[in-house]
Amino acid sequence: MKKLSTNGVKWLKIIHLVVLVLMMGGIICSTILRVSLRLTSLDEVLVTYRMLQGISDYVVRYGAQGLLLTGLAYSLLTNWGFFKHTWVTVKWAAFMLQTIFGIFFIDRWMVQNLALLETDGSAALTSPVFPQNHALIKYGAMVQIGVIVFLVWVSVVKPWRRRAAA
Repeated sequence: MKKLSTNGVKWLKIIHLVVLVLMMGGIICSTILRVSLRLTSLDEVLVTYRMLQGISDYVVRYGAQGLLLTGLAYSLLTNWGFFKHTWVTVKWAAFMLQTIFGIFFIDRWMVQNLALLETDGSAALTSPVFPQNHALIKYGAMVQIGVIVFLVWVSVVKPWRRRAAA
């Protein structure tokens, strides 16, 4: 497969960084909203959860999709490959695990809480499920931020040597 030119790789890096900022910015904003949210006023919690859903659907999700696509382009259209360098393989594995965790746990808890708010109203705030989900989402998002920081560190430092040729 034909590889990207030097100029093409630079543009790919710019796009990759932009979608990284999009995803990480969405996760950080969501986390700040969750941490500062008081679970006392139904109206405030409902509006905040609707905003969180929008941030998840239109900022974090598009950022993650962009990272996936630009990561694929890096692996296929440059000399980095998928498995040639251990640090690239670690990045792929960590990104995929983080994305799966976000989709199947964090998003599911958020949708469940939003549904509770819309169906049960104020009673949702006193149910045992709502605050538990809220806490799990908050701590899960903090873990995601940590993973992203780790992935940026790996990208810059490239801590593992190239794999030996088989």
